[in-house]
Amino acid sequence: MTTLIAQPTRVRQAGTRQHGAVVAHQRLMILMLLFIMATVAIALRIGWLSIDTARHRMAQVASGYLPPRADLVDRNGEVLARTIDALSIGVHPSRLLNAPEELAPKLAALMPEHTEAEYLTILKAHVVNKKDGKPVDFIYLRRRALPELVQQINALGEPAMDYIREPQRLYPQTTLAGHVLGFTNFDGLGMAGMEHALEPRLTDPAQREKPVALSIDMRVQAALESELSAGLLKHRARGATGIVLDVQTGEVLAMASLPVFNPNKIPVYKKSAPGEPIDAVWSNSATQNVYELGSTFKPITFANAIDSGVVTSLAKRYDATQPLHVGPFKIHDDEPAHRWLNVPEALVHSSNIVTAQIADQLGKERTAALFQKLNFDKVPAIELHEKGRPIWPKYWARTTVMTIGYGHGMAVTPLHLAAAYAALVNGGIWRPSTLMKIDSAQAPKGTRVFSASTSLTLRKLLRLVVVEGTGGKANIEGMRVGGKTGTAEKASNGSYDHHSLVSTFVSAFPMDNPRYVVLTMLDEPHGTADTGGYATAGMVSAPIAGKVIARIGPMLGISPDMHKDIDVSDIQPLLWKPRSERR
Repeated sequence: MTTLIAQPTRVRQAGTRQHGAVVAHQRLMILMLLFIMATVAIALRIGWLSIDTARHRMAQVASGYLPPRADLVDRNGEVLARTIDALSIGVHPSRLLNAPEELAPKLAALMPEHTEAEYLTILKAHVVNKKDGKPVDFIYLRRRALPELVQQINALGEPAMDYIREPQRLYPQTTLAGHVLGFTNFDGLGMAGMEHALEPRLTDPAQREKPVALSIDMRVQAALESELSAGLLKHRARGATGIVLDVQTGEVLAMASLPVFNPNKIPVYKKSAPGEPIDAVWSNSATQNVYELGSTFKPITFANAIDSGVVTSLAKRYDATQPLHVGPFKIHDDEPAHRWLNVPEALVHSSNIVTAQIADQLGKERTAALFQKLNFDKVPAIELHEKGRPIWPKYWARTTVMTIGYGHGMAVTPLHLAAAYAALVNGGIWRPSTLMKIDSAQAPKGTRVFSASTSLTLRKLLRLVVVEGTGGKANIEGMRVGGKTGTAEKASNGSYDHHSLVSTFVSAFPMDNPRYVVLTMLDEPHGTADTGGYATAGMVSAPIAGKVIARIGPMLGISPDMHKDIDVSDIQPLLWKPRSERR
């Protein structure tokens, strides 16, 4: 029996293994190359993304991180207006998962500005674009929504609801200085106030990092609004106006128009043009509304007469024993003295009869020329676009000149009057008013309208009006207040309404070195028990001014000083007093 043994070919197996190892090595190298290439590609991509992100960040630093609108701050740097991010709520009707009939009542309950039926129309995409007539795919439901509302809407679980982050203008002081600041619309465009007036500056990319400083002092503004509001409520007035003006620079430290509004709650406009509010509450009565301001014009007339040489002596007397008859018209005093009055007495007792005689001697040319120098024939000089044009006489009859002398027959804004009084007490220089903070060195030179000596004389006379006359309720001890009352009947249907008054008190302090003019005005006030039923300026507006001055004086570095006052010793002896009051 033969046994055969087969021997494997070892050389061939070794060759096969060697070949497999080579193939494996090659595959590994390929994988390594692929991995390296992928790694390089990823590294390049990451590098590119890093560069792109850096560029994007640089772009954001250059533009996106800048506020879309510069801040507005008061003269001390306190924020009055700032832009923040806010969420707006909208819906994509074409993406709804829930039935519109179920969602509409829930939206109406959370956002009642629309009815359930209106929400149903929106959700069913029945809202169309006015331009092309096609259904609108995205519709705003609430702009600038509170976070609580966003959470409530989101809890409804409807994925078609959308929340868009948008810039919102925030006014942290709410109603404070609302008419000065104005507001922006939903697109961030300034619609009124300084927001509108400063639109180019506030949105300039090169400047919007820097806040814009207004002349307003938030503390002074708050004091003015507080006292005006109390007076408005007490006397059930239709409105109130107040101004605090720096007599040397023309800066407005406070400007108030009541009733107030909250610029955080954007009003709905029926007019599309910025700066055209349609409701009285949006109207700035300090710069837009014009009034006949009554006896507050008398110091201006007297100053004109002194400068013009019509009055050469304050001791000169004028007949006030009876009403003044001019043709069919009769000019009388509210509280007739029934005697001859000199100039200080005429101003202290607010005599229409004497003022009319002096205005008559001045004549049309000199009267009109002074009021033109005071810009009473133009809109008020200030940055705001909300300005009222004065009512300037079309025909200057003799009676027109006489009545304008004591504040009837011409209507101007309260700001016109405040600026005129600044010139009256600051040495005779009229300057335009401004709501921008400026250094005293930057103050405009202005225009001389009164001589320095006449200005000094009027300061003394205005001080006597407060010490001895109708402005007594504004006499704050140590603050050396001077001023003049003005109570004017409002024109209605071609005549004057005896029961509809504009009661104004315009003052300055301290009269030994005037720094500020303070104007307070109530529109259609009513008398109270403590005023004896009277609603005249001396009873209702002068007390408000006194309270304002007492509060703001220390804020502005003017403390009461019982040892200082303007020297009136040369004029006071001209004031006649009954024997019982003589010392």
